[in-house]
Amino acid sequence: MGSDAPTVPSLGKDIRALRKARGLTLIALSEAMGRSVGWLSQVERDKSYPSISDLGRMAEILDVSVSSFLQVDAAPQEEGIVVRAHARRPIGSRTEGLTETLLSPDLTDDFEMIHSSFAPGSRITEPLTRPTQEVCYIVSGQFRVTIADRVFHLNAGDSFRLRGESFLWENPGDTPCEIIWVISPPVY
Repeated sequence: MGSDAPTVPSLGKDIRALRKARGLTLIALSEAMGRSVGWLSQVERDKSYPSISDLGRMAEILDVSVSSFLQVDAAPQEEGIVVRAHARRPIGSRTEGLTETLLSPDLTDDFEMIHSSFAPGSRITEPLTRPTQEVCYIVSGQFRVTIADRVFHLNAGDSFRLRGESFLWENPGDTPCEIIWVISPPVY
């Protein structure tokens, strides 16, 4: 393996899913990385393995943390099937006050499940739009979401849906807000 660190078993498929979710072609990503299309194609088919510096550059371009490509302590017989609480892959944006982990074993399905923790007072100020369908369940805390100029105040037990609309979010409470997201297609 060319990487200096152990990568997830689904690395190639996950990279392909992330690239497609961001609307990038093989050519566009390979050019942004300064690598050949053939090399990137081999990486996506698990025929070649990127170095840790390649993973870092790829993570930057795809706007994910490099740790989302690295293997977390998982029992070999459970890989691709079970995700233990202590072995979730950190993923997501670099938004202050937001921590996200992948609940799905990988990004190879038609959807992904994400666990998000929003620190008290955390928010985004620029609307976010994703080409996805999402259903979100508030596990604990308070959450305010603005979807296409409509403001919704949500509490534990509430849920909401997004279908590609522009949205803003905020945790207006003084405790963390925990949310489970089901997103299709995978974007992390």
